[in-house]
Amino acid sequence: MSEASGPVPGPDPRRWWILVVIGVAQLMVVLDLTVMNLALPSAQQALHFNNVDRQWIVTAYALSFGSLLLFCGRLADLFGRKVMFITGLTGFAVASAIGGASVNFTMLVTARACQGVFAAMLAPAALSLLTTTFSDSKERGKAFGIYGTIAGAGAAVGLLLGGALTSYLSWRWCLYINVVFAGVAIVGGAILLHRQPRASGAKLDIPGVLLVSSGVFCLVYGFSNAATHGWSTPSTYGFLAVGVLLLVAFGVWQARAAHPLLPPRVVLDRNRGGAYIAILIVGAGIFGIFLFLTYYMQVTLGYSAVLSGVAFLPLVVCIAIAANVGNIVLMPRIGPKPIVIVGMLALAGAQVWLTRIGLHGNYAGDLLGPLMITGFGMGFMFSTALNAGTYGVAPYDAGVASASVNTGQQLGGSIGTSLLNTIAASATTAYLLAHVVSGRETRAQILQNQAAALVHGYTTVFWWCAAIFLGGAIVCGSLMRRGPLQAPGALQGGPAEAPTVAAEAGAPGRSGD
Repeated sequence: MSEASGPVPGPDPRRWWILVVIGVAQLMVVLDLTVMNLALPSAQQALHFNNVDRQWIVTAYALSFGSLLLFCGRLADLFGRKVMFITGLTGFAVASAIGGASVNFTMLVTARACQGVFAAMLAPAALSLLTTTFSDSKERGKAFGIYGTIAGAGAAVGLLLGGALTSYLSWRWCLYINVVFAGVAIVGGAILLHRQPRASGAKLDIPGVLLVSSGVFCLVYGFSNAATHGWSTPSTYGFLAVGVLLLVAFGVWQARAAHPLLPPRVVLDRNRGGAYIAILIVGAGIFGIFLFLTYYMQVTLGYSAVLSGVAFLPLVVCIAIAANVGNIVLMPRIGPKPIVIVGMLALAGAQVWLTRIGLHGNYAGDLLGPLMITGFGMGFMFSTALNAGTYGVAPYDAGVASASVNTGQQLGGSIGTSLLNTIAASATTAYLLAHVVSGRETRAQILQNQAAALVHGYTTVFWWCAAIFLGGAIVCGSLMRRGPLQAPGALQGGPAEAPTVAAEAGAPGRSGD
């Protein structure tokens, strides 16, 4: 039966509890990125693997997660978001428990790859559940403000949690902690979420799945390889070239496919397209903030892992404030475009400020101000882009639209990892070569020179991050439309089967959609 033939159901009375469940699941996925990075040195020492193998602990997760996002997002649309949400949570918890109990490198890297598979099921299902549960514009703003806070601040919280777990318990608890988060979310999801009927008449785009999954896999692998083996190796530029070709072929196929995996109507909307680009750009630039500021605090200033995590707390507070102000107060009045621009410019300005750091910097004078501005920029950016990137899509496209957001963030992180690591290493080496005067330096002078070279590498990265964010402000400002977002339902016509699928999927206000 069509929606139009009966009364439109009201909002789910349990929607705010559903938001809590979605938030716990999202926090688990976001925390895992930075928590595991802090656990790697201890895991490496315990399991006796080398530095090359260590990179695979990160890469295995990124490869499976990034390459399967769009596929799993469409599966959520076709077979039910509740099913994918609970399956993703359960699998992620089991993989985390196995990873925490690892006795060798092979066991750990396999568990990390499995975590990525189940995270690819979980992340788009969680965001699409949020999209379809909150259809009222005011409530949607509040919900996305909270979700954006989690998405933006989770990485910083992960630094604090990872430092505490590694220092006071064991690196294994950086994986075991996921079981706790997943258990809470599984129970809440099973109780609160409605089961979505399987959409009839829709088919899975197998050629599209193969093209996009292979293409994203090649890109993520190529960028990851560049971070460890350089850009000039065939395993880097070869995979990158093949990845680009596969994604171009995917785009061509989507315009012709009868049941496209990623319908052009989703990405060709200017605001949604701008939001996906914004997420990708910020994903690339934000890597420099967390990684190189953490290095600066711990290596140069001598902070412990826990203290460096505490140092990021003002950033978390500012993210929470900006995310809610942006979505609840500003978005309904002015739309996403000026908020995204201001967020990008704030991030760029904070990076310029960070270029002033030195060997003997102090937290209050050199770090607190830039961290707070970065928090405001991230809060405006993430919550607004997440909202705009899923706004106006019909229920039968919610999963793949949510997956597009996550794919942009994942690709951005992979690009940032390789590009900024390369820039930092080149700048550090150039500084050392330029400041070797005689070869008769004392050990103290050599160490001082090495420390100064590291700081020069960090500040060079911050200049590049500022340029990335400034470019993002220009690109997104040119692409996105002025004014508030159009009301849901203003979609352009979809394929012939879309009304049937929409009717089968249920009304937007239903939490099981």
